Amino acid sequence: MAVEREKFYECEVKRRRVRATGGYEPFWKVKLLAEALIDSDTEFRCKDCSGAVKLFRRHVENAPPPHIEHKLKSDSEYCSSGIHFLKATDGRLPRMSQSPVR
Repeated sequence: MAVEREKFYECEVKRRRVRATGGYEPFWKVKLLAEALIDSDTEFRCKDCSGAVKLFRRHVENAPPPHIEHKLKSDSEYCSSGIHFLKATDGRLPRMSQSPVR
């Protein structure tokens, strides 16, 4: 029996912008994963809970396109997009990750 897995195609990527006072400051930008890979982005996190994600970039025949999924089950259990949250029947409320990527 196949295991159902999370597949997100949109995430946040860490970018830099110029400060008005000089220098750079980091910020998170929502992007499609395919676009982020083309742009060679290297730091990713969940756009809904700011949790750590695993990147699956290889595209193999009969497999899903590049996607991400939560690294921690606890993030998936309380992220509004997480598969464990969506399947839960106990009326839990979504929350941010307990260990967000900064």
